[in-house]
Amino acid sequence: MFFEASTRTRLSFETAMKRLGGNCIGFTGSDGSSIIKGETIADTSKMFESYSDAILIRHPLEGVAKFISDIVDVPVINAGDGTGQHPTQTLLDLYTIKEEFGKIKNLNIALIGDLKYGRTVHSLSYALGIFGAKMHFISPNELKMPDEILHDLKKKKISYHETNNLKEVIDDLDIIYITRIQKERFPDLEEYEKIKDSYLIDRNLIENKNLIVMHPLPRTDEINHDIDNTKYNKYFKQAFNGVPVRMAILKNLIKR
Repeated sequence: MFFEASTRTRLSFETAMKRLGGNCIGFTGSDGSSIIKGETIADTSKMFESYSDAILIRHPLEGVAKFISDIVDVPVINAGDGTGQHPTQTLLDLYTIKEEFGKIKNLNIALIGDLKYGRTVHSLSYALGIFGAKMHFISPNELKMPDEILHDLKKKKISYHETNNLKEVIDDLDIIYITRIQKERFPDLEEYEKIKDSYLIDRNLIENKNLIVMHPLPRTDEINHDIDNTKYNKYFKQAFNGVPVRMAILKNLIKR
């Protein structure tokens, strides 16, 4: 049930399900469903429960996946809830990091860009903290990590460092995890125009650095294409890893 656009998450889950021997039904965009006739998300979910062994949902409102999971008896997978969380992206990110370094603990990772609206970095910050990574939150002041997440990290005694200057920490980094500035989340487009080009990762910036570059994709202008064919590029590998990781998720959740 995709109420927002998706390429990698939707297609990798469909591929994962088919490689496991299953099939997929559903829709992308409410225009193709009875939502436009006034059907509630609860009723749509109950219908899907009757037709399927698991429900995958992406929705612009935070908390919708949790709401649905309370009213249906099949597993519900959060494929992104507005500016909230994106937990399956975090699992494939962790898998990619572990594959590259053999560990997560004590790695230095910078989460860069849209930390306010970016659901991928919200989920990832919790997980990296649990696994003992050293986190640097780098963003314009307007797009800082939300206070509630910082509060949660402090409560769990997970340390982090905030700055708006990537060059301040780049020599110590193992991983640059950059996100796009999300135009569609801004209530004021003038504010978006002011900060949309805040960070650019290019070959000149990271040449001779011992690090990798990750990105949940899609990208716009924040990663120069001159990195694509270098050893630093791991963002396409992330996308590839979405299939085996999501196969594992589905296999573990669906008991039939």
